[in-house]
Amino acid sequence: MRKLLLIGVSCLAVASFVGCANVDVTKTAAGYYDKTDPNTVEILKTRPDRRYVELGTVTVTGFDSSDTAKMHNAVRAKASALGATAVILTDEGLVPKGFGQYHRWATGVAIRYHE
Repeated sequence: MRKLLLIGVSCLAVASFVGCANVDVTKTAAGYYDKTDPNTVEILKTRPDRRYVELGTVTVTGFDSSDTAKMHNAVRAKASALGATAVILTDEGLVPKGFGQYHRWATGVAIRYHE
């Protein structure tokens, strides 16, 4: 019994150090657009001067603080499925995950430029 408890505690300890990165995109616009190439989706920090339509919300959690490029690429991949040409990251930050390490989070909007 004691060995089983020790194994359970060990598994919980390991699980607390292993994070799961996640990108959720929720479609909010009416209609559908063709998928875009993820490599062409722009990551923006401010609203563009060009006219656009909002396609959906983007929520990002669980990326390591040093994995900004991985996070942006994951956002591009998910937003491109909606037909987005850009994502405006409206808010982002870091959450402590213990022992001086942090997870990155962000929220934003997937958009498509008017042609």
